Amino acid sequence: MGMRRLLQLRNWLVYAILVIFVCAASAALAKDLGTAKPESVGLSSDRLKRIDAVLKADVEQGKLPGAVLLIARKGKIAYFKSFGLRNKEKGLIMEKDSIFRLYSMTKSITAVAVAMLLEEGKLVLTDPVSKYIPSFNEVKMVQVTKDNKGNEVVTLVEPRNQMTIEDLVTHTSGLSYFFQRYPAAVQQAYLKAGMANMAQLSQLTLAEFCDKLATLPLAFEPGSQYLYGQSYDVLGRVVEVASGMPLDAFFKERIFKPLEMVNTGYRVTGQDMNRLVSLNPQWPLYTDPTNLASKFFGGGSGLVSTTMDYARLAQMLLNGGELDGVRLLGPRTVALMTTDHLGSRGNWNDAQYVSVPGRGYGVGFDVYVRVDAGRAYAFGNVGDFFKDGAAGTIYWIDPKEDLMAVFMVSSPLSRLYYRFLIKDLIYQAIVE
Repeated sequence: MGMRRLLQLRNWLVYAILVIFVCAASAALAKDLGTAKPESVGLSSDRLKRIDAVLKADVEQGKLPGAVLLIARKGKIAYFKSFGLRNKEKGLIMEKDSIFRLYSMTKSITAVAVAMLLEEGKLVLTDPVSKYIPSFNEVKMVQVTKDNKGNEVVTLVEPRNQMTIEDLVTHTSGLSYFFQRYPAAVQQAYLKAGMANMAQLSQLTLAEFCDKLATLPLAFEPGSQYLYGQSYDVLGRVVEVASGMPLDAFFKERIFKPLEMVNTGYRVTGQDMNRLVSLNPQWPLYTDPTNLASKFFGGGSGLVSTTMDYARLAQMLLNGGELDGVRLLGPRTVALMTTDHLGSRGNWNDAQYVSVPGRGYGVGFDVYVRVDAGRAYAFGNVGDFFKDGAAGTIYWIDPKEDLMAVFMVSSPLSRLYYRFLIKDLIYQAIVE
């Protein structure tokens, strides 16, 4: 065989190896939802350019470090772009597959897990939490009275009602967060117990964390009011007990693998650390998903993901529980999850938009569900729902418009501002 022939064979072998390598690398990327020209799904290309102009300007002015936005309508991606930097100190460009800390958008995944177990008959909403976590048999509730001089007197009493799975799902359990100021006695108890110490809590297993939480007082009678708190961390433990699987394993095997969410999990390791979007370590809620020594896998926060990965979860919900021929939930279950469960117990009529769930919204399985089109601060329709995370990530689903969007950013201080701005910019681009 001549030298030329040997060189040709060598080149073909190198090419073949490169093809194999690229295919293997592609397998680590989330499966695309499919794309469409904006006009083919009722969106205006010209109007979508307004999003580019706003985000680029905010990046240039230092208002926003970087972001990724994906918009899909009628099951097809019509807009998917990245802006700015994922790491300003290192000068790393934001990419579409950059990895973000989800914070409370973890709760939507826990809600899916709970709904799956409901469908399998492994739990029911009326089950007492103590059925799965015995330490909740001993939980106490704060009672605030006044003495003869008008001073507040705080005592701990037995709640009349047992906390149920439904109470956890709807944040009516009486469980709080350390940053919630109502009532003050509960916040003080949380702070004294070290519930603001992220490094300390990371050394607890989810079971240990829930047992610790059960020693702290409830803010009110279970089922009577709404208070955003650590109910979904407790639900994570319920999922573990009801399924017989660790929460991270349940997520991976039952949700992430079927939906091909290949970049979603609790840890970021190896070369993926270069894709992790930076976050100020001085922020009080800062967590480090590269810390392999952490033992805590919570149901309320802790997951990381990419825009495309989370879009697959959102599209599954918009489709009524199915994506690419894989069904995780029945459509009626998704309807139950995305219907307001609070009614008069919620604060959807609250004039303060910064409250949760916010004016015009109620609460389903943690997601904020629009119940009044005329009282909300942004475009949308009755029945649309969303969930955001403390660092700035957010997703919206509007069944009436057959619309889904995922906006990823790592900028806690501008979280509320972009929650409304981006949604307005998306809806103004709908032309039919």
